[in-house]
Amino acid sequence: MLLDLRMPGIDGIQTLRRLRPAAPNTPILMLTSYNDHDAAVEATSLGADDFISRPISNDDLVVRVALAIEHRRLRDELDALRSKLAEGQFLRRLIAPSAAMSTVVDSMRRVAKSNLTVLITGETGTGKELVARAVHQESERRDMPFIAVDCGALPENIIESELFGYHKGAFTGADRQKPGYFEAAEGGTLFLDEVGNLPPATQVKLLRVIQERELRPLGSVQSSTLDVRLIAATNEPLEAGLPAARFRADLYYRLAEFSIAVPSLRERRGDIPMLARRFMEEAALELRRPICSVSPAAIDALVAHAWPGNIRELRNVMRNAVVQCRGVVIELDHVRLAMGFIERARMAPELTVSAPIPLKKIRDAALAAIERKAIGDAMVYTNGNKAAAARLLEVDVKTLYSKLRLYGLDSKD
Repeated sequence: MLLDLRMPGIDGIQTLRRLRPAAPNTPILMLTSYNDHDAAVEATSLGADDFISRPISNDDLVVRVALAIEHRRLRDELDALRSKLAEGQFLRRLIAPSAAMSTVVDSMRRVAKSNLTVLITGETGTGKELVARAVHQESERRDMPFIAVDCGALPENIIESELFGYHKGAFTGADRQKPGYFEAAEGGTLFLDEVGNLPPATQVKLLRVIQERELRPLGSVQSSTLDVRLIAATNEPLEAGLPAARFRADLYYRLAEFSIAVPSLRERRGDIPMLARRFMEEAALELRRPICSVSPAAIDALVAHAWPGNIRELRNVMRNAVVQCRGVVIELDHVRLAMGFIERARMAPELTVSAPIPLKKIRDAALAAIERKAIGDAMVYTNGNKAAAARLLEVDVKTLYSKLRLYGLDSKD
């Protein structure tokens, strides 16, 4: 397209703004009779392929058109190549020697190309979200959004507005229109983690959305069609709650059009050596450590461990072992030390009380104890170097200084 900069009605820049989203792959050359540097910069930032000033030579124009078309063709080929390389990346992260994971990967491949709603079950830390992302990545929706929502983290009084959105005036404080997670996932996949935590009223509305494939935000009298693939996950069997009416049977059967059960790490011990080395490599690369292997004794200890926290716990142990290791091989002592730290973090703090106390206070005390221990360990490991400790903890130095004051820690100690 040859698009003039100065035109009656709307000018070339306004036209380009409207045109580029509608025709993203069309080469566009801007034409002008003026030497307008600012307009050229703006047009290029909006997606124009070239900017040509009059008087225009026919030969020059033919060359520029040919170059613009070739440039677009190469970009399309590059995008296609990137998409092809991206295919299967999540599956490759899940592929492991055990028969249990081979079954999971096979199920994912079979359901990915369909539009079925998928229910993923498994213990906490088994990688249910990774499975959901792999299903999305292997589907025809891979170029559209993947929106993950932790249903257990949303307060009950706002969960409906967060999922379905709301219009201005829908309730006190709704001073503007806000799209929900369903609308944000339009054309892609919405992943509802720990879906069993949804309150009964929200379950009813979710069932209606799934059945009718229509979305009606809070405060709206109109529904709009919805094109979203739904994947849900739970760490407890929802069927067990059906007789007690904790989870609606009709919603359960809608969500479980296709089910994938992710095994615990105890059920796939043969995968532990491979996963341990992978997590070690990731942590060593991130922390810039020259660690290259895990000793056989350390692997044996990892395989023998109970892993109540599953893959998430294994990943944390290997990251901690990388921090502890000062050589190039993670030894048994590093693994034992890391396991002990993770176990202490899980159990801390032990509170002895004579009367019930609010759960929020228990949670805050536990988090504070764990955070204080982690900061103290990082300061010891870095010999009091706050900048290095901040990098290990993945916070900025200002935040670390604030935490040191809060917990009464001093680099001299």
